[in-house]
Amino acid sequence: MKNFFLHFFRVGRQIKDKFHSSWMFFCLILVFVMPFLLGLGLFYKSNLLIRDQSLLHLLFSSNWHPLKGEFGFWPFIVSSLWITVLSILICGPICLLSAIHLTHYAKRWVLKLMHPVIDILAGIPSVIYGVWGIILVVPFVSRLGASMGHPNSGYTILSGSIVLSIMIIPFVLNILIEVIRTVPRELTEASLSLGATKWETIKKVVLRKAFPGIISSFGLGISRAFGETIAVLMVVGNVVKIPTGVFQPGYPLPALIANNYGEMLSIPMYDSALMFSALILFVVVTIFNLGSRYLIIHSEKRI
Repeated sequence: MKNFFLHFFRVGRQIKDKFHSSWMFFCLILVFVMPFLLGLGLFYKSNLLIRDQSLLHLLFSSNWHPLKGEFGFWPFIVSSLWITVLSILICGPICLLSAIHLTHYAKRWVLKLMHPVIDILAGIPSVIYGVWGIILVVPFVSRLGASMGHPNSGYTILSGSIVLSIMIIPFVLNILIEVIRTVPRELTEASLSLGATKWETIKKVVLRKAFPGIISSFGLGISRAFGETIAVLMVVGNVVKIPTGVFQPGYPLPALIANNYGEMLSIPMYDSALMFSALILFVVVTIFNLGSRYLIIHSEKRI
């Protein structure tokens, strides 16, 4: 009888273990399949436009006249690239130098104080950043452009980039702090014991060891910046033209979707065009992530 109960409990534990491992495996498969489902859904919704016009014409034409059936996405793609690259160039040095200072120079209480500040910045709704940009950034950019011989209204690529860079600073900075803190203390102590200065140790040892994580943080920051919507569309001008400078207005892809999607559902071709713009966003973000993943693997092999 005792052996029977032992066998019964053993079988029960095995069934429980198989059940838990099965639903965890199902969740893993769901996470793995989700990007493909998103991509397929966007492709299906934009298929009407893709079948009607050539892909090269859609991507590289600058003619945007939806009521005439002309859908050229090149101005929106260029505006998105302008804003994303500029925002990363602005926030990148700020985040990296701040992370180095907080982890290697500042006292411990400063880092404890900064964590809730960073969390508060990350939790502020994007529309508040947009309003702040209209109140402060737009007049500043207007005056700056006038003083440099580029008069403008202030609703420009530069305004969108400044607002966007401030929005993604807490996101990138949080990751950089954790990445730099994971560098073993023994490496820095060994470098200092060999006579290297603190800055030489940070530059040659800490940043070199943390380089894959730094690439990852900036890759995620680029992905976040490329898809940001509300705050950017409030300050960027939303003019359909190819921008050739930072003091000109732009019209990024997320703003195109946000401004038009609710009103244009009744027009099948326009609805398909907006879904195609979402597909472009999806593909570009995927390429950025895959590229950063390749750089991470390549840099890890070199290290």
